[in-house]
Amino acid sequence: MAKSVDEFNKKRLRSSNITVVISIALVLFLLGLMGLILINAQKYSDYIKEQLVVNAYFDENYEAKDSLKIAKLEEETFKKIQTLAPVKKATYISREMASQEAKKSMGIDADALFEENIFPSSIEVALKPEYVDPAKIDEAIKIIKSVPGIVDVKNDSTLMVEVYNNLTKILRWILGFSILFLILAVVLINNSIRLKIFSKRFIIKTMQLVGAKRRFILKPFIIEAVVLGAIGAVIGLLALFGVWYYFTNQIGSAFVQNNQQYFWLILLVLGVGILITVLSTIVATWRFLRTNVDDLYYS
Repeated sequence: MAKSVDEFNKKRLRSSNITVVISIALVLFLLGLMGLILINAQKYSDYIKEQLVVNAYFDENYEAKDSLKIAKLEEETFKKIQTLAPVKKATYISREMASQEAKKSMGIDADALFEENIFPSSIEVALKPEYVDPAKIDEAIKIIKSVPGIVDVKNDSTLMVEVYNNLTKILRWILGFSILFLILAVVLINNSIRLKIFSKRFIIKTMQLVGAKRRFILKPFIIEAVVLGAIGAVIGLLALFGVWYYFTNQIGSAFVQNNQQYFWLILLVLGVGILITVLSTIVATWRFLRTNVDDLYYS
């Protein structure tokens, strides 16, 4: 009879642990998924911002005899602009290239359209994402315009501001959902742990009544919480990166290439899983340690 009771208790304990691990894994999977989306959304946002360029123009009025001198000056200016703090990437566009681009945009292939290259040479500058901010774009333009050889800097400021504001709104929504999922993770994992500890409330109280110290009672529960939290986090991460690998293969893009960010995400999910599980275990166990024996039947 005693053997059958022990087997029943072991099965119930095993079932309880599996339920807790699955709950932790599912919650951390969703939390990790929001983390991946947030990381990649930030990178994609930076990529879009880098496509918003400003054009720095050279002086178009010079005599043919000064062409070599001007070419050297433009080369020095181009190298100087590449080293500026706001500049992510710079592309030199010669007068010939500008004329060809103009013909192409007009849909005209005739070389006789222009007797000479009437468009000035320029430098197409992609700014770093932080300088696309409407509050800093004027500063970036001023820095570029101060470079010797540049006579004018033009940009579509309205488009830049509109794109920047829209991307900022999207990132804020994603960040808000990430925080919401973090709160849900805390609540759901805490409820799973409380139910597990609730099933052991009489064992906890019995240990206390026979003289066991609170620290001694808490220790095995905390160790078990660390193990369950770690296992749940690992399962959740395996499922997360499995789904993400399949998704990126389907669309043919790996998105973020920076493995360091993935590493920190793994540490975050693992840390959150263990931390919430341990804290929930301590709080739930401490509650029953302070509860009277009679109240255990009504907890």
